[in-house]
Order: sequence, then C-alpha cells, then structure tokens
Amino acid sequence: MVKRKVAALEKLDADLQWEQYESQREIFLTNPTGGTADSIETFHNMIDLIAHVADCYPEETKTYPDDLKLILNEHHVVLHPDLRDKVVGSLVLLRRKDVIDSANLLTTLFPILVSSPSKTLRELLFQKILSDMRNSNSKSINHPLNRTVQTVLYNLVTADRSSPRAIWAIKLTRELWKRQIWTDAKPVDVMKEACLSDNEKVVIGATRFFLGGDKEREELEDDSSDDEVDLSKIRHQIGINKKTKKQKKTYDKAVNKVRRDQQKKAKPHPLNFSALHLLHDPQGFVEQLFSKHLQNTKSKLSLDSKLLVLQLVTRLVGLHKLTVVALYSWFIKYLTPRQHSVTSILASLAQGTHSLVPPDVLEPLIQKIANEFVSEAAAAEVAAAGLNSIREICARQPLAMTDTLLQDLVQYRKSKDKGVMMAAKGLLSLYREVGAELLQRKDRGKNATIGLKNGLQHQQKFGEEAVGSIEGLDLLAKWKDEEKKRRRLEKGLPETAGSAEEKDNEEDDFDSDEWEVGSDDSSDSGGEWINVEHSDDEAPAAKKQKKADGASDTDHEPSSTAAQLERMQLLATTTILTPADLAKLQELRAAAAIESAASGHRRRNNPDSSRHTDDGLTAENIEAPAKLRKLTKEEKVALAKEGKPDREEHKSTQAIKKSKKEAAGKSTSNREKARKKNFLMTLGKAKSKQKRSLVETRKVLRGHVERSTRGGRRRNFA
Repeated sequence: MVKRKVAALEKLDADLQWEQYESQREIFLTNPTGGTADSIETFHNMIDLIAHVADCYPEETKTYPDDLKLILNEHHVVLHPDLRDKVVGSLVLLRRKDVIDSANLLTTLFPILVSSPSKTLRELLFQKILSDMRNSNSKSINHPLNRTVQTVLYNLVTADRSSPRAIWAIKLTRELWKRQIWTDAKPVDVMKEACLSDNEKVVIGATRFFLGGDKEREELEDDSSDDEVDLSKIRHQIGINKKTKKQKKTYDKAVNKVRRDQQKKAKPHPLNFSALHLLHDPQGFVEQLFSKHLQNTKSKLSLDSKLLVLQLVTRLVGLHKLTVVALYSWFIKYLTPRQHSVTSILASLAQGTHSLVPPDVLEPLIQKIANEFVSEAAAAEVAAAGLNSIREICARQPLAMTDTLLQDLVQYRKSKDKGVMMAAKGLLSLYREVGAELLQRKDRGKNATIGLKNGLQHQQKFGEEAVGSIEGLDLLAKWKDEEKKRRRLEKGLPETAGSAEEKDNEEDDFDSDEWEVGSDDSSDSGGEWINVEHSDDEAPAAKKQKKADGASDTDHEPSSTAAQLERMQLLATTTILTPADLAKLQELRAAAAIESAASGHRRRNNPDSSRHTDDGLTAENIEAPAKLRKLTKEEKVALAKEGKPDREEHKSTQAIKKSKKEAAGKSTSNREKARKKNFLMTLGKAKSKQKRSLVETRKVLRGHVERSTRGGRRRNFA
C-alpha cells in the first residue's frame, strides 16, 4: 500500500513537472529572442530535468525529443549559447539512454553543423557527432549507421562542387579513418570526389588525407599501444599507501585497460589497407585530377595547392604503375633551378616514375635536369639536387639513362663538395647493380665485373619483371648448411658427405627433425604427417643437377653469389618449408635486420634501402643533407643545444659547474679567488718577483716541489 502511494505521488510530481515544462516551452516559442535571463534559466533547468528522467516516463515524454529537435532546427541561430548547448547535450543524453537512436540524432545535428554560422556550435556538434559514431561502433561495427552517414557525406560532397560545406565531410571522414572506425572503400570514395571539387580548401583537405591519413592512423595506433600498465606495481602502491577512492578508481581503470588489451590481442588483426590501395579505378581518377587541376590553364589553385595535387597524382602513378604520358611532358617547363619549390617538383617527378614508363619519354627530362642543374657553373646545392633526382628517377626506370650522359655524370664523384660527391657516388653505385654495361670498365667495380663475366648480372629489358623470391631464403639455406656440418662434426664425420646415399640419409634425418620441432599444436589433431614422395622425374634430376654443378664448382670455382643463388633455387624448388623452417626464417630475418641496423653498413652503401617502395618521396630526399655541408656558427650552437633544455646559453662543462656552485652559495678555491683579485693588490708581489735573484728563485721553486710531494703545508696526504 505504501509503495502504491509513493508511486502515485511520483507520478503526480512528474505530471506537474511536465506541465511546467510545456508552459515554459510555449512561452519560449512565442518569443525566442526576447526572453529574460530568469525565464531562460528556468527553461534551461526544465530541459535538463526532463532529459534525465525521460527514460523513466516514456509515455509522458514521448514528444520531448521532437520538441528539442524543433527548437534546435528553427532557432539555433538566435538561441542563447547556454540554452543552445543544453538542448544539444539533452539530445545526446537521450541517445545514451536509448530514447532515440543514432540515425535520429545524427540527421538532426549534421544539417545544423554544415549551416550554422556559430563557430562554437559547429565545434560542439562535430565533437558530439564524432563521439556518437565512436560509441555506436565500439562493441561491433554498426554497418547500417555507417552506410547511412557515408551516403550523407557523399551526397554533401557531390551535390555542390563549389560549396565549402564539404569540408565537414572531409574532417569527419578523416577522424573516423584515423580511429579505424571506417576502414572500407566507401570513405575513400568520399575523399576521391572531394579531390575533384572546385573549392580549394576542400581539394587540399582531401589531398592531405590521401598523402598523410594512413600515417596518422599508424601513429595513433602506436601511441595507444605504448600505454603499458603494470598491475603489480599499482597493487603494491595501493597496499603501501593509504587507501583512498582515487587509488581504487585508478586501479579499476588499469584493470579495465589490461582486459581491453587482452581482448584486442585475442582478436584477429584487421587488414588495414591504405587509402591509396582502396581507390576504385585509380587510372580514371588520376586522369581527371591531372586534367582538372594541373593541365587546365583556368584552374584557380595556388602553386602550393598544385604541388600537393601533383604529389598525389605522381604517388598514385608510381604506386599503381599507371600510364599518363602527358604528365611527363607537363614537367618540362618547371625543371629549372629558378623555379619555386623545384625540389618538390623533382621529387614528384621521381615518385611518378616506374618500370613501365617508356624510356624515350623520360630521356628528355633527364637530359634537361642534367643541363640545367648539373654543371661546373651551378652551385653545389643545385648540382647535388640534380644528381639526386636523376638517381631517384633511374632507380625506378634504369633504361632512361644513356651511356654518354652516365659517364659524364659519374665524373662528379671527384668534386670537392661533399654533397655533389655523395650524389654522384650514389648514381655510380646504383648503375653498378642495375646497369653496369653502361659504365666504363674502370668504374664497374669488382662485383659488377664478376657478375657480368659469369652472366649473373644483366640489364633488365623494358617490361621485364624480377623473379620473385622469399625474403631471407638465402639465410635459411646457409643456416641449414651450417647445421648439417655441425651435426657431422659432432658425430666425428667429415664436414661434407661423400656419397649421394649418405647425403640423402642426412637430409631425411634433418627434415624429420624439423617437422618434429614446433609440432605441439598439430599433435592434438589425432592425425599423422603424410610422407610426400617425389616422382622419378623431379627429385633425382635435381640431385643429379646438383652433383653436376658440384663437379663444375671444383673446376671453375664460381663466385659465392652463384653458389648462394644455387642454394636458394634448390631450397625453393625441391623442399617444402616446414613450420620449424618458417619460424627459423622469421628469426633469421629479425637477426639480420638487427645486425644491419647496428652496423649501419647497409645505410652507408644505400641510404634509401630503409625506405619502402610504396613510400613517397619528399623534397628532403632530393636536397643534399645538411650534414654534408659546412655548418654556420649559429647552426653549430643550435645543434649543441639540442636535447639539452636546461642550458640557457651555450657554456663549457666547467662554466656550468661554476654557475651551479655560485647559485648554490658555495665558496670557490683560493686559486680561483686569486684570479679575481684586484690588480693593485698583486702589484707588490709582482715587483718582488722581479727583484729576486737566481738563488732566491731556485729556493722558492724547490720549496714548491717539496710541499707538493709531502701533500701541502699541512701534510694532508694519505
């Protein structure tokens, strides 16, 4: 009975509050701009109250969300800022209480976002929309909602090409892509259409997404993975210190984060494709982008904006190996040292080159770069930039170089400027690997000469692709040979097997051992490994070939490269890689990478070896590194200050110690005090020194030596 009375009283109170809200709403709607401060505050409080209890009284408040939408849609321009923010916050609160769904909320907020003149309101709406999208996709991907929002953004971009409203579609898409909420091709299509817009801000925003959106996503993922939590340390700290609510909250937060991290590790790793790889019809997109923003003389883009679009065009051309012949003739007029941002243009030209570009299209460009940049009269920075750009172009299409021009450019390795010398040496080392036939005999080097002589090295023809292989397979073959030798030595046998039968038995034993290694997971399946028997046409032929090759090895003694290639081919064609082989291969790759990084030998020989082929080129790759030229005094001081923020000015170590002593109020030594003594105080001693005889001088020096040997005047020695 008491419960019924309490419920009736609550119902009566709710009805009274709802009637009061309706009266306040009617008063507000009659005059949205002329309300007093008290009436606005009263209506503000009523909206807040109804929003918090709306889920408890769904029948009475069923019209409440529509009232808020009406107020916000029709009067958001004239609403008081506090009241406007409260209406937006109440709608978001209703969404969290599942009174309204996400589609209902977003279709209300997004039109106001793209049309409101208030900057603070736009920022608030953007954050609310973004947070709602994140919450809706937190547990699982909400495909219907994502498709709806993506369609709205796509229509916003394509409806009016000249409207700046599409910038909000770009911002929202970029944030959701960065947070890996959207990872499919639909947001890429939205950005693709934005790149073809007539508004410069929209074009630049979409272009920057393609050039840096994936990097932002990787950086955000790395930052989130760096936040490691040590539960034992936190638990120990809570046990020692006084128990407070704050410490308990911190511990609970850490536990939740560890659980989330474990759940993420248990899930399969998502395939995060790059936005550049998810483009549909990149050939058509590049042609439209090039003709609309670069080739068109009526384009209103500034030079910096055109350079960004050029980077995107050439990045796509090089990545997908597209054919846009008109692009290379477009570069001709910009290849002069006086051109603004010429190093960015050279970098774009290099990254837009690939192995399927016709060499006769690139020859005029390389010839012009050599004529304009690389000469005795050109400045050292200009010549270094020209040589670096030629090397980057030829690294992607070696056939574009002629032997006469190459032999001329290689001579700059004798330059006195370090940047020019290193650039010319880089070009020389490149062609020793990809086209040693174009070099003179004296410039080919030892490895290239041996490779040409044995037929292991040759210049690839146009359209020829290198034979694919498994990375690190040579390391695995070498490791297997060493393991076989080690086992034979442990058994007391010679390093190499004598007969073919002995070799076969040794290989069978080695392979059976490797199948057993790492087979813990397969032991539960209940089955056994099936012996795969080679046919008579395959295995014996390979072994006979190996024996024949071994006989020729003793006669001709080929280079280690030939033997290495033979081992790799034999391992790839006649052997099935076991799970243990794959695990060992990964281990050997990691060890080789660590050794290479520690020694730096690979970077010295090829500075671009650490750069992936899919990565773009920048102006810094074309310009000579700053460390190759002489630094000014200001640059040296700035370099010395780097990483030492405590120093207000550049001082020696002794000067820093002295200043710290003085700041701490400590005294100085007698020798330091004597240096600061007034000159008139030392004048008498100086005069007496001048009047000393040789006997007195000898006496003073002997006394000084005796005092130093016995530890001073007070003999304070150990």
